[in-house]
Amino acid sequence: MNDYFCDLHIHSCLSPCGDDDMTPANIAGMGIINGLGIMALTDHNTSKNCPAFFKAAKAHGLIPVAGMELTTSEDIHMVCLFRTLEDAMEFDRFVESKRIEFPNKPDIFGHQYIMDEADNILGEEPDLLINAADISLEDAFEEVIRRGGVAYPAHIDRQSNGMIAVLGTFPPEPHFTAYELNDGDSDGEYREKFPMIKSLSRAVSSDAHYLWDISEAKFSLRLDDEPYSSQKVRDSLIDYLLGKGKGAENG
Repeated sequence: MNDYFCDLHIHSCLSPCGDDDMTPANIAGMGIINGLGIMALTDHNTSKNCPAFFKAAKAHGLIPVAGMELTTSEDIHMVCLFRTLEDAMEFDRFVESKRIEFPNKPDIFGHQYIMDEADNILGEEPDLLINAADISLEDAFEEVIRRGGVAYPAHIDRQSNGMIAVLGTFPPEPHFTAYELNDGDSDGEYREKFPMIKSLSRAVSSDAHYLWDISEAKFSLRLDDEPYSSQKVRDSLIDYLLGKGKGAENG
């Protein structure tokens, strides 16, 4: 087992609120500068930049995780992470069929660029990606689990689209196995207010939309990686977030 510094919630230039400099290659490069070992790309309601991110991350020696920040029909943000790129792209196709078709206005919301690993623009998503999809919280959780991934509420310590802010509380008997904080220092406060989260795995992630917001080497997980492969590390990460396996928080 080894310790891996992680940032499991990052937006690329495909997210309308993501800076145009948040290209897959730039994100991977910043991860190396910041001392990270694992990075997850989680654009709003899409995973279409994950293939480029996988190639860019591997070129930099990082372990990439394909994911998405899904906006459910309740307007709650969920982090969805997958063991394989193929699983993420299958979920992407499912979510695309549930998205509301509303044309993006780049001058208002920003561009939504689909990139390759060399920072070339391959296309632009025409429909706005930040709207709520026609997928309930419960259905989203089940769809991700069915594909071997993990889904958990994003930034519960924030007002904007956080589960607690939207629902007023955390479910007393959550079927989620993890939760995310934007500020790790707020954990004590939230564990006191919502003791049901004490038994859940925790992730502290940046929700970065700009390169300078990507986490530095602070939050780490001790993960089983023997015999070593990037897939073994991804599997151990997902297992930790699912509350099983040999993973453990170490930071």
